[in-house]
Amino acid sequence: MNQNRREFVKLSGVLAVLATAGLISTDEALAQQQAWNKTAFEAKTLDEAVKALGGPAATQSADISITAPDIAENGAVVPVGVTSKIPNTQNVYILVEKNPSSLAAGFAIPAGTEANVSTRIKMGQTSNVHAVVKADNKFYVATKEVKVTLGGCGG
Repeated sequence: MNQNRREFVKLSGVLAVLATAGLISTDEALAQQQAWNKTAFEAKTLDEAVKALGGPAATQSADISITAPDIAENGAVVPVGVTSKIPNTQNVYILVEKNPSSLAAGFAIPAGTEANVSTRIKMGQTSNVHAVVKADNKFYVATKEVKVTLGGCGG
């Protein structure tokens, strides 16, 4: 229960900042908060997550690039960036295949903006990181393996 409350508070804070900065309206902030897709964040696999996000499947695409280290010495803070060159990109999602919950992050991309996002994610072990892009209501994916070392030993 505390984890859900923490997520709610975090999301509320981010949306409040965006609304205050004038990047989104207060109505949009409230709509985004209410539209949180619990099923997608609870998905265990790429296919389950894409289905929960509204797509039948994701197609491989060379127009998506993932920036992440080949070897992450600290799985608690792995920097990941995703750039989509697919026209009309609507959303970008980052999934970690071997995490208990596959979907690590989701970003809405406003029309007319560059689809380039970055964040830090938690990875429990070496895994494939999937970047899923929704564009024109179709889903595309690119994948990169990130090796996580135990104890930051670099081996």
